[in-house]
Amino acid sequence: MREIHFYFDFISPYAWLAFQALPQTLDGIAHRVHYHPVVFGAMLKHHGQLGPAEMPGKRDWTYRQVMWLAKQQGTVLKMPASHPFNSLPLLRMAVATAPNGEPAREVVETIFKHVWCSGLEATDAGRIDELQKKLTQLMQQSQPHFQMNIQSPEIKQNLQQQTQAAIDLDLFGVPSMVVDGQLFWGQDALPMLRAYLEGDAWFDSSDWRDVGNLPVGVRRAP
Repeated sequence: MREIHFYFDFISPYAWLAFQALPQTLDGIAHRVHYHPVVFGAMLKHHGQLGPAEMPGKRDWTYRQVMWLAKQQGTVLKMPASHPFNSLPLLRMAVATAPNGEPAREVVETIFKHVWCSGLEATDAGRIDELQKKLTQLMQQSQPHFQMNIQSPEIKQNLQQQTQAAIDLDLFGVPSMVVDGQLFWGQDALPMLRAYLEGDAWFDSSDWRDVGNLPVGVRRAP
């Protein structure tokens, strides 16, 4: 059985698209997916980068592209009322549903749909309260005494630790899929992930193995 680690932030439409396409990508392959909520903004800060939605021209292109990709993929995607937004409450909800901070797919899907299937404000206080109630009821089906406190220091620390673990793996964006220590970044990397899992010999070639040794020709001043 292949162990696949899926790193995501609910702020990313590409993560939503990859999440929805992942079951088809993995069809016929014995696998287990570990879902890791991470703070995309903290990853960007660590690497000294701006997010796609923080660059005016790229922002417009990103929104147009994800709408096109959703159409091609057959996935519902409605832009929230504003974007980017503060995804911390949503990430903490996901983390709060599992002792190890790895939420079940049903939990992740519920939160993603809250963001990307309504066209409403993702962080509206009333909607956040309703989502928390919905997730609590969902968890109480198997854990009758389950309660959620997203302001818990333990929950905040767990999310920080998962984010730091992603940074320590040199991950730089979401969605990121890691298997056997190999990174596959982005919704468009799903075909590569499938090929790797099927044993494509290309991943044993120098094209994959040695490209990281390419010398840097010039560095821009910060």
